[in-house]
Amino acid sequence: SIALSLSIGRQPSPLPDKEKSGFISLVSRYLSGNEEQIEWGKIHTPTDEVVVPYDTLAAPPEDLAATKALLDKLAVLKLNGGLGTTMGCTGPKSVIEVRNGFTFLDLIVVQIEVGSLNKKYGSNVPLLLMNSFNTHDDTLKIVEKYANSNIQIHTFNQSQYPRVVADEFLPWPSKGKTDKDGWYPPGHGDIFPSLMNSGKLDLLLSQGKEYVFIANSDNLGAIVDMKILNHLIHKQNEYCMEVTPKTLADVKGGTLISYEGRVQLLEIAQVPDAHVNEFKSIEKFKIFNTNNLWVSLKAIKRLVEADALKMEIIPNPKEVEGVKVLQLETAAGAAIRFFDHAIGMNVPRSRFLPVKATSDLQLVQSDLYTLVDGFVTRNAARTNPSNPSIELGPEFKKVGCFLGRFKSIPSIVELDSLKVSGDVWFGSGIVLKGKVTITAKPGVKLEIPDGKVIENKKLLAPFSL
Repeated sequence: SIALSLSIGRQPSPLPDKEKSGFISLVSRYLSGNEEQIEWGKIHTPTDEVVVPYDTLAAPPEDLAATKALLDKLAVLKLNGGLGTTMGCTGPKSVIEVRNGFTFLDLIVVQIEVGSLNKKYGSNVPLLLMNSFNTHDDTLKIVEKYANSNIQIHTFNQSQYPRVVADEFLPWPSKGKTDKDGWYPPGHGDIFPSLMNSGKLDLLLSQGKEYVFIANSDNLGAIVDMKILNHLIHKQNEYCMEVTPKTLADVKGGTLISYEGRVQLLEIAQVPDAHVNEFKSIEKFKIFNTNNLWVSLKAIKRLVEADALKMEIIPNPKEVEGVKVLQLETAAGAAIRFFDHAIGMNVPRSRFLPVKATSDLQLVQSDLYTLVDGFVTRNAARTNPSNPSIELGPEFKKVGCFLGRFKSIPSIVELDSLKVSGDVWFGSGIVLKGKVTITAKPGVKLEIPDGKVIENKKLLAPFSL
């Protein structure tokens, strides 16, 4: 640990002391090998008192003044450290256009300013954006356009830790890699010390804020819910994780368990090999973490000051420029076991609508959803409670390529599944129903004509449409 500290300290731009101590603590815990192991036999399914069904919540107050009083205790924080590289973009993911010319960030601002909060109730719910060093500069330029909006926007950076060269276990910057590739943001578990170190935590407390609602910036379903806020304030829960029923597509999401008298997040990386299939079972582990979190600000301050948030370490090996490096990360959801009166909340699936790939973008841009006052609402004409499964080939991976291949997004209200591969182009006014597979053989360009209705078909080009 001393060697690591000295190595970092010799850099032209050394880490701030608090970040340096945080990094050294993380490395020390990792090297000690003393991470607590889950004993499978001690795992229990949480009761409804621990994972509260959303349908059992009391209705929030209808009185405007009472609602304003609740909202005046709230701040909204979006995790904004990710780049849009997965979808072929270079800047912050939150500035990708989602629908009707609105970006993720536009929708978040409209929801708070106009949709249901500040304008309607005369409240002052601030928006915080936790950036990484990758997204900081671009985000500052983007938020300038909201300077005259009825919303306070605060930005701060999460920590910047050095990547570790795997075979020597030394910080890569100490070996001369001083550009951005030598560093990494250490996961969203870093939100708690970063909120404190930035001064934003004390600022919120000084403004009378009691809770912060944390969510990924790309989750269009993560909106402020008055029923949840009212419940937490009434019950004085320090931490609430929103969970939702698991589907076969959600095997990577962590689940909540009762373990030694406390509620705890269980991730697949913690599961012994012999129990992995059991963990993936929808019958046994029915819920998964949406990463929508409601957390007491006073509790964050207490636990950070006591250095008590020792979340499970997630080793993330990578190869950058031919060098094998290691990133040690933590997840915000894993902090649940350190808070008093922590609960899960089993919420409707509508509160989990992430856009991780262009296939997700197709869902939210289609007639399956409408957009009103920043809120993306599901079309009532869709009778199937589940969304269609969509698989798009690599030709559709980048946002620009995806948009260029559609004259207009097809109607998918009656679609069950869609699988597209090859050089496929869609005209306007197309309707897809049931189970549809469209494949263009290598070297073949397939253009689906305007107005075409395709229902329960497997199309393999070349052929005549």
